Amino acid sequence: MTKDLISLKHLTASEIEYIYEMAADFKAGVGDFEKPLDGMSIGLIFQKPSNRTRLSFEVGVYELGGHSVYLGPGDIQLGVRESIKDVALVHSRYLDGIIARTFSHDDIVALGDSATIPVINGLSDLLHPCQALSDIFTLREKTGKSAGLTLSYVGDGNNVFHSLMYACALCGVDLRFATPAGYGPNDQITDDARRMAGSSGSRIESFKSAEEAARGADAVYTDVWASMGQESEHQKRMADFKEYQVNESVFSKAKNGAFFMHCLPVHRGEEVTGSIIDGASSIVLEQAENRLYVQKAVMAVFIGRKKRSL
Repeated sequence: MTKDLISLKHLTASEIEYIYEMAADFKAGVGDFEKPLDGMSIGLIFQKPSNRTRLSFEVGVYELGGHSVYLGPGDIQLGVRESIKDVALVHSRYLDGIIARTFSHDDIVALGDSATIPVINGLSDLLHPCQALSDIFTLREKTGKSAGLTLSYVGDGNNVFHSLMYACALCGVDLRFATPAGYGPNDQITDDARRMAGSSGSRIESFKSAEEAARGADAVYTDVWASMGQESEHQKRMADFKEYQVNESVFSKAKNGAFFMHCLPVHRGEEVTGSIIDGASSIVLEQAENRLYVQKAVMAVFIGRKKRSL
């Protein structure tokens, strides 16, 4: 296993399975007496405001016996007030691990390259690995499996979707997606994910319309149309994405009993209607809760002293 969790691309299917088994144990209360971060200090370097990511990591560090140090946008000014290399090297002398939430993916890569301690990607403009891990864990929890499922993604080809492609490819989930012209996923990540999918037998397919992508899906997933840092594009995106809302018509194309998924925060009436996200098929709160357990497992594996052997 690599020192850092920057991208799911660098994990194997067996490593993800191991993380999921540990996450399920944490959720069930198995091994609560174990404190793999006992006496350890974890830095949270956040360039962006956060709700779920900060809460789940801080609570997770505490429950694993460690101490978290939150460093917000004004505390470090990563790469501005001080070089990323110097920050990484100095923090490696104080801390046992770093959780980073940045705008630029290059910043997280640079942290990982220079730090001598593990760096976990809490979100970048390119990838959101912990979110995607939690999403597939939630889907597996609800259905009893992951391999052979079909997940539909409708909307922006963003960081969450990039990591979902990797997660689906590794876990054997078929992924059907539809994005507006000009808002598709990164070509290199798509090619990489499709190659990875060959090993698990899953497929990653693109469709022109939301209805086509949702057809026969076990779950339908969407995200905001304008993410943090894209506020100036809001009006244009509202027009460009108007045919990609998850509404009753789109959701009806999925299988009977299908689930609705969203990483939150949500803009009701934009990417999804209130009747869908607040309805009985929605598992968005389960997704949010499972961030805690999956990230506890990630930290135990990548940072903790009492690592189980893979």
